[in-house]
Amino acid sequence: MAGMTLPTPLYGLYRAQIGFSELIVTVVFAVYAVGVIGVLLALGDFSDRVGRRPVLLAAMALSAASALCFVLEGGLPLLFLGRLLSGLAAGLLSGAATATVLELAPEGRQSRAGFAATAANMGGLGCGPLLAGLLAQYAPWPLRLPYLVHLALVLVSAAVIRRLPETARRTGPAGPPRPPGLKVPPQVRGVFTATSLAAFAGFALLGLFTAVAPSFVAQTLEVANLAVSGAVVFSVFLGSTAGQLLTGRLGTRRSLPVGCLLLVVGLALVAGSLALRTLDLLVAGALCGGFGQGLGFRAGLTAVGRAAPADHRAGTISSFFVVAYTGISLPVVGVGAMAVWLGLRDAGLVFAVCVAALAACVGLYVLRRPPIAD
Repeated sequence: MAGMTLPTPLYGLYRAQIGFSELIVTVVFAVYAVGVIGVLLALGDFSDRVGRRPVLLAAMALSAASALCFVLEGGLPLLFLGRLLSGLAAGLLSGAATATVLELAPEGRQSRAGFAATAANMGGLGCGPLLAGLLAQYAPWPLRLPYLVHLALVLVSAAVIRRLPETARRTGPAGPPRPPGLKVPPQVRGVFTATSLAAFAGFALLGLFTAVAPSFVAQTLEVANLAVSGAVVFSVFLGSTAGQLLTGRLGTRRSLPVGCLLLVVGLALVAGSLALRTLDLLVAGALCGGFGQGLGFRAGLTAVGRAAPADHRAGTISSFFVVAYTGISLPVVGVGAMAVWLGLRDAGLVFAVCVAALAACVGLYVLRRPPIAD
C-alpha cells in the first residue's frame, strides 16, 4: 500500500520537469482511484470464487509494474500508466487482503485482525509519502530511488504471500468474472449506507492530503523541504491508524459519530491553516481529521464485515471501498478544477466547508439512529 502514495511529495518535481498545472496533478492522482474503482466494480468478489492467494499475487505483479513505470518515466503517459496500475493493484488488495487477514485470525481475535487489516491499509498509505519525501530530499535519484525501494518491498511481499495458506472456499471457475463483482446483500444495506457515507467523507480528507497537501505546503505555506511535505501527509495517516486502534476501546457503535465529529474539527483546523497560512494548524488538522477518519473507517469496515454473509464478504467489503475511493478522487479533482479559477488556497477552503458539512450530517444521523451494534 505504500507504493500507492509514493508520488505524493514528488508531484512538484514532476511539475518542474514536465510542466503541468495543479489540475493535472489531481487528475494524475484520480487515475489511481479510477483503477481502484474499476477493479472493484469488475472483480470485487473475484477472490471469493477463485481464492485469495492468486488475487494477492496478481496485485503484487501490478504493483511491481507500476514501480517500473515510474522508474522509466519520461513524461505524462508513463505517469498516468503507473498511477493506473497502482490503482488496479490497490483494487485487488482492498477486498481480498482484508478478507484474508480476517479469515486467518484465530477464534476470538477477529477484532485485532480487523485493526491489522485497516492499519495496514492506512499505515502503508502513510509510509509512502514519508519514505519518498526523505529519499527525495536527502538521497540521490529523487525520482527513481523511492520506486526501486518499493519494488524490492513488493518482491519480499510476494514471497510471503506464496507461503500463506488459502483461506477461501472456491465457489466458481477461475475464468473471466461475472460482472458485477460487487454485492451488498439486503440484510447489510442499512449498515452499509451510513458507514459508507462516513467513509466517503473521511477518504475525501485523505485525498486532499495525498493529492494536493504538498502543493499547499510549498505554495501557500512556502515550505520547500520535500521531507516536511511527506511528513505532513504521513501525519494524517498516522492519525488514522491511531483512531483505528482506539475504536476497539470505544466500541464500533460510538466510534462512528465520534469519528465524524473529529473529522469536522480536523477540517476546521485545515481551513484555519489555509486562512492563516500556518503549518502547525495544518499538522493539527491532519492528526485530528485523520484520527476521526480512522475511528469511522474501522468501525464501518468492522460492521460491514460482520454483517456480510461469508460467501459475499469480499464483494461487500469491495463495495464499501468503492464508495470510499469515490470520496478520495472526485472531491480532489474538484479542488484542482477550482484552483484554476479561485487559486489553491480558496479551493481548499471550499473543499473543507463542503466535506465538513457532509461529515456533520452523517454524524448527527448515526448519533440518532446507530446502525451498528457492539
